Amino acid sequence: MGFFGRLKAVFQSILGKKHVRIGIYGPPNAGKTTLANRIARDFSGDVVGSVSEIPHETRRAQRKDNVVVQNGASSLTIDIIDTPGIATKVDFHDFMEHGMNEEDSKRRAKEATEGVIEAIRWLDNVDGVILLMDSTRNPFTQVNVTIIGNLEARDLPVLIAANKIDLDGSTPATIKSAFSQHEVIPISALTGYNIDTLYEGMVKVFGKGRRK
Repeated sequence: MGFFGRLKAVFQSILGKKHVRIGIYGPPNAGKTTLANRIARDFSGDVVGSVSEIPHETRRAQRKDNVVVQNGASSLTIDIIDTPGIATKVDFHDFMEHGMNEEDSKRRAKEATEGVIEAIRWLDNVDGVILLMDSTRNPFTQVNVTIIGNLEARDLPVLIAANKIDLDGSTPATIKSAFSQHEVIPISALTGYNIDTLYEGMVKVFGKGRRK
């Protein structure tokens, strides 16, 4: 690295990286697209994708670039990557239970499996991750543990968003206990409850980009 390269690295370490690519990860139906839409709508007026109660509605990564997240006097420009839901197994019968015929269910299951692979590949191209967990469900799942392990192995900055705190049975404290090594922020992506705290965390945690 030449002199100017070293000088740039010094300034980035002091000032922090102000334009980052952030992946939204989590299991199916955790609310990833709802959160991506919330962030995009709050700061750009746009949406990223459609949502559905049927699992794996998002089967290809969706993105919205150059979203400026404001937190008081601080700001962070992000490219949002809304990734397909991570699952250890995709069963076409799950889609049939939502009223889809067998042919469509098998096609959707195939697309969903390909989406999981794509989501994992995106980890090579993001500067940080918002890991979304459904706070009404047990966080001690193979999917959550696997994602956390992958992020820690890559030394990626991560914020855990404990979503759906507007619903009965929500216990974000259980997620905090399960993954106490990371910051956990309780939110409702649907209603926007406590979303400003998430934005504050995003500027703080992701402002320096990927750790080296």
